[in-house]
Amino acid sequence: MTSILQQIVNGLSLGSIYALIALGYTMVYGIIKLINFAHGDVYMVGAYVAFFAVTLLSVNLGVALLLAMLVAALLGVLIERVAYRPLRNAPRIAALITAIGVSFILENGGIIVLKPDPRAFPDPIQWQQIRLLGGSLVLSTQDLFIVGVTVVMMLLLVWFVQRTRTGRAMRAVAYDMQAAALMGVDVDRTVATTFAVGSALAAVAGVLVGLYYNRVDPLMGLIPGLKAFIAAVLGGIGSIPGAMLGGYLLGVIEALVGGTRFSLFRDAISFALLILILLVRPAGLLGRNVREKV
Repeated sequence: MTSILQQIVNGLSLGSIYALIALGYTMVYGIIKLINFAHGDVYMVGAYVAFFAVTLLSVNLGVALLLAMLVAALLGVLIERVAYRPLRNAPRIAALITAIGVSFILENGGIIVLKPDPRAFPDPIQWQQIRLLGGSLVLSTQDLFIVGVTVVMMLLLVWFVQRTRTGRAMRAVAYDMQAAALMGVDVDRTVATTFAVGSALAAVAGVLVGLYYNRVDPLMGLIPGLKAFIAAVLGGIGSIPGAMLGGYLLGVIEALVGGTRFSLFRDAISFALLILILLVRPAGLLGRNVREKV
């Protein structure tokens, strides 16, 4: 029983990372119905910005995190402006192929510019271990930090979407883009803001992963990006609570599988879960079925 609790604790940390990245997927899909496969690579860029900020500029982790969020947000806006906006009214397959192309550009550009070798991410915090249940359950302050930062970011995002003028514009555009434009909403600026916010959250996830695994590399966004996409679909892509739920569920499931003799099948089980949810409930756990006119 204690080993299961330990894996759940580990899964909550991993799920926090997935949830933060999944929020970017679900926000972009909710606004313009695009699966932004370059989102995982924006997360990689954010991690590298924090890495260079700490190692070259010698700033503290908080400043490095803000710099990573700022650069990632600008990169997200640039990608939307250059690659996706011209294709907004094109068939979805064109935008999807473009997203994959942007992902390859960022990954291979990262390999050329940053070199393929992993780099050790500096960790300025002395993490402690908290032992519970007679020492059989180990809770790291690093796990608490990751979950705490994630929860704070999610609460800020919910407040931003629900309580601010820009958030209301985002919801209006997600509901009906043309009607929102007729009501005076600046659609282009709203979409760009969505990319900026989602990319900033991905940068936070990149920094947390750098701290957790103590390494960064140009392809670090590939698998976590796909896993976060699964999490978004699992929870109901387009739904912010769904992205959170999907991220944590996927993280816990992976951790539980990782604690068994089937640990090598952890990734396979994640993708099998994606197929299963698409077959059984395509809208996801918290998503809604939407009829489309053909």
